Amino acid sequence: MKLSKDTRPNGVTDKESAQLIAEALPWIKNITGKTIVIKYGGAAMVDPKLRADVMSDIVLLKTVGVNPVIIHGGGKDISKAMEDAGIPVEFKDGQRVTTEEGMDIVRTILAGKVNQELVRALNEHGNIAVGVNGVDGGTVIAEPVSEELGRVGNIKRINGAFLQDLIDADYIPVIASIAIGNDGGYCNVNADVMAGQIAAATGAAKILFLTDVDGLYLDFDDKDTLVSQLSLEEARDLIDSGTLSSGMIPKLRSCVAALEGGVPSAYIVNGTIPHAILLEMLTLSGVGTAVYADSEDATNASRGPIGNFASKLLENK
Repeated sequence: MKLSKDTRPNGVTDKESAQLIAEALPWIKNITGKTIVIKYGGAAMVDPKLRADVMSDIVLLKTVGVNPVIIHGGGKDISKAMEDAGIPVEFKDGQRVTTEEGMDIVRTILAGKVNQELVRALNEHGNIAVGVNGVDGGTVIAEPVSEELGRVGNIKRINGAFLQDLIDADYIPVIASIAIGNDGGYCNVNADVMAGQIAAATGAAKILFLTDVDGLYLDFDDKDTLVSQLSLEEARDLIDSGTLSSGMIPKLRSCVAALEGGVPSAYIVNGTIPHAILLEMLTLSGVGTAVYADSEDATNASRGPIGNFASKLLENK
C-alpha cells in the first residue's frame, strides 16, 4: 500500500505547482515558436550541478516550443590550459592576447572540450543538440583585430541561414566562440559579442547573458544600485558615461548591439540562481536587468518566424 502525498521534496504542494504552471501560460504563449539566444558562461557553466539545471531549463523551453540557441566561451578553462602549457595568459583592453600557439589551445578547449560537454548534457534528454563553431558552415567570419592581439577577431559576417536550418530542424545549436578568419586561420572571438550578433542574425525575440552577478549595477560596490530595466538610449548613455565597472561594459555593449540589430529585448541574469532562465522568461518580475529597444512594446515584438502552433496561440491576442 502506498500513501498519497500532495507535497514535493522542496515543500511545494502539487496544487501550488499547478498554479505556477498556469500562471506561466501567458509567458509561454508569448515566446512559443520564437528564437531565444542564451550566452552561457560564468559559474553556471563551471559548476556541474548548475550546468545540469541550466540544461534542463533549456530543454523545458524547447519542449514548450521555444527555439533556444546557446553561445558559450570558456575563459577559465582556456587560462588553465595555457598556464599548463607554459603560455603566458595576457589581456589587453579586456581581450585575451591569442598567439598562434594560444589559438590551438583556445580551439581545443572551446570546440573539443566545453562545447562537447554542453552538447552531451543536453543530449541526455534526447538527441536534440548540435555542436557548432564559427568554422562549421562558415557560421562566423572574422578578421584579426590587430597584430598586438594576435588571433583575436572582429566579426564581419554571420551565416544566419545555416543556423536557421538547424533551428527549423528542431535542433538546439550550441556554438563555441571561434570564427574562421578571412585569412583562412582561426580567430578567438568574444562570446558576448558573438551572442549579440547571432541574436540579430537569427531574428531572436530575446537574448540572455548568463553571468555571475545579479544584473547591471550603477555602482558595483553598492548593491542597492541594481537596475531592473532600462531603455536602449539609457544603456547607450551609461556606456558613454564612463562610470560603469569594466566587467559590465562588454555585456551592456553586447545588449546594445543586439537591440540595434533588431532584437526587442536583452537581459543580464545571474546564472547561479536556480532556474534563472525560467524566472526571467516565464514570470512578470524576472531576476535580472532588462534592456528594451522599445520600453512600451518590447515584450510583444519579434522579427523571428513563428511556427504554426504559435500562430494559433497568438490569433486572439
